[in-house]
Amino acid sequence: MLVSRVTLGAENTSAGGLVPRSLPTLFLMSNNLEVGGSERQFVALVEALDRACFHVQPACIRRTGALLSRVGPIPDFPLGGSFFRWRAQRARLELAGYLRRQNVVIAHAFDFYSNLMLLPTARVAGVPVVIGSHRQIGDLLTPLQFAAQKYAFWFCDQVVCNSHAAANRLERAGVPTEKIQVIPNGLPEVAFADCTPAIPRPPGVLRVGMIARINEPLKNHPAFLRVAALLAQQLPGLEFLIVGDGPLRPPLEAMAHDTGLRDKVIFAGERHDIPNLLASMDVSVQVSSSESMSNVILESMAAGVPVVAYDVGGNPELVHDEETGLLVRQNDEPELLRALYRLLTEHELRTRLGRNAKRFVRANFHMNTISRRFEQLYADLLNEKHVKVPN
Repeated sequence: MLVSRVTLGAENTSAGGLVPRSLPTLFLMSNNLEVGGSERQFVALVEALDRACFHVQPACIRRTGALLSRVGPIPDFPLGGSFFRWRAQRARLELAGYLRRQNVVIAHAFDFYSNLMLLPTARVAGVPVVIGSHRQIGDLLTPLQFAAQKYAFWFCDQVVCNSHAAANRLERAGVPTEKIQVIPNGLPEVAFADCTPAIPRPPGVLRVGMIARINEPLKNHPAFLRVAALLAQQLPGLEFLIVGDGPLRPPLEAMAHDTGLRDKVIFAGERHDIPNLLASMDVSVQVSSSESMSNVILESMAAGVPVVAYDVGGNPELVHDEETGLLVRQNDEPELLRALYRLLTEHELRTRLGRNAKRFVRANFHMNTISRRFEQLYADLLNEKHVKVPN
């Protein structure tokens, strides 16, 4: 395996054979285990990493979320609601002690809050290899938050970005290029499997879907509904599927009623059977105003569902216009309408884009490939630091 390149050495057994020394302990931290894009990537990576190469220890700041069931009992280090209260200082001390007791040699923070928590603490605790993450463009952070995270990155050896767009944002902010590594999101094999539709389509019906939590205006659900209302006038056999939930759902349901879409829109709520829901769609729409590496776009492409997306952030790194999907200028609803109409009325185009997209994602974003890239990063940094793994 890749990590065999680390100078771990070997010990003789009493029978004269060779056994590996203790594996390097890899500590990965997320803020929580809610069903979000970063959290799902965190869990997928934890599951995919090779246990023959690393002793993998996942952890979190707040032990909450539906994804906890996939990682089992893990340590948490709650801050008590603020980085500046006594409870947060105690959590840092507890975390530092844990890192020392477990002989952690690699500490990898996976999101904004774990960057602020883990990176300086791991450095103070003497962890040899410290890695941060930047999994968004940065425009969702306040200037103070962005500055705080940039300061936290001083304590780490590398920052992993999940898109070139995110990496470029850090470079413009002054983070050294040589400190930045781009490793995109990955998908497990199940994302590529043919699935039974969760919501079967009636004969002759085409369905356009949008998957996004309904908790942020930037997800742009109203734009989707406005364009859906116009499409429904032109193509009466359409249905629309909105997957996700959140506090903004009631006004969206009211908007669907007021625009005449009440009987054409299915609000599916929060769901965990995303491949089956994608099998229920003919076209997937992504109109968020800020994306680094969209899991929804990746999952749609892996399922062979053609995507129409706004040309923002890392979307062009996935959706190559006219090859793996269709790109639309941000907030250009007339262009979004034209792109969707074209896909819905041209079966051959839908088929070609969906087939190309699935092939592209399998070749470049399969979790087997992505986890090997992380393992190689860990191995390279251990070798650079000449780390001796504790027995």
